[in-house]
Amino acid sequence: MTTTLHDTDLLRRMRGGAADAFTALYRRHQGPLYRFALLRCGSADVAADVVQETFMGLLTERFRFDPLRGQLQHFLFGVARNLILKHETAHQRHVVLSGPDDDDGDAGPADDAACPLGRLLDNEAAEEVRRALALLAPHYRDAVILYEMHELSYAEIADVCQVDIGTVRSRLSRGRAALAKRLAGWRAASDAA
Repeated sequence: MTTTLHDTDLLRRMRGGAADAFTALYRRHQGPLYRFALLRCGSADVAADVVQETFMGLLTERFRFDPLRGQLQHFLFGVARNLILKHETAHQRHVVLSGPDDDDGDAGPADDAACPLGRLLDNEAAEEVRRALALLAPHYRDAVILYEMHELSYAEIADVCQVDIGTVRSRLSRGRAALAKRLAGWRAASDAA
């Protein structure tokens, strides 16, 4: 029953103490939020922490959602983005020099129906896209991930990132161009193979 309720109804029930309402919200929004955080920060551990902190803040009302201002999913993306920015700022103070080959993410479960070579090439392509995304400036990365992978509109991205729509358009255009440039060499090499 809780899976068919609207987010605002589930929030109301959760604030009234219904654990099943929180569970339904978590199951509904955890996956997209985790994927956003993972692509945005590049670390599975940090992404998991961000998702946990986002939901704990929602549960304890540290992060207050107003349904009159938009959708819960966009609010959660905004909270996660702010937590990642805070983490990056703190992390920069404790400088850790790492190379672009550092990898602590998992490509996810492989499709058993695909042939081994196809899975390998798909995983290689996905990893190359992750690496290229990680090299984008954070503000470009936010726009590209939210638009291309989560299919948010310009207005929704503007709300999440707290910028105007023109800035979103500019960041998306520049982010796409930078991503295409970074992937051009890989694409040429994989076409030659």
